[in-house]
Amino acid sequence: MKIALLQIGKTTDKHILEVADLYASRIKKYSGFEIITLPELKNAANMPVQEQRVKEGKSVIKAVTNDDYVILLDERGKELRTVEFSGMVEKLFMLPRKRILFIIGGPWGFSEEVYNRADFKMSLSKMTFPHQLVRLLFLEQLYRAFTIIKGEPYHHE
Repeated sequence: MKIALLQIGKTTDKHILEVADLYASRIKKYSGFEIITLPELKNAANMPVQEQRVKEGKSVIKAVTNDDYVILLDERGKELRTVEFSGMVEKLFMLPRKRILFIIGGPWGFSEEVYNRADFKMSLSKMTFPHQLVRLLFLEQLYRAFTIIKGEPYHHE
């Protein structure tokens, strides 16, 4: 099974991008992995929030296939300890799906259509973080999950 991270908009902070690329390359040693970046909406500043959600949602839904297990990274999702997340990833690899698709939405969250398509909603924290930083935090946790699955000495508990 492959894993993908779908995100809205490019990572523009070069420091975050550098470290994110490092973790993405580490993850690829354990599984097929890709980062899918959808373009940000044009003229979003002049658009009502709900319209932004709906338009972003349509582009997200186009990127999702029927064989995807979709996990939204969402503030309203379930918080997991790192070891629990690792166990979940390990179990997901046993599902008859082609891809685990993690999705980070735009600045206003997800449309109802995207929420309805999700198989699971997960929160990285009760705190709010910039989207670019969430990408990095998630990639590190995914890498950490694989090291736990493989019994490698990265995670300490």
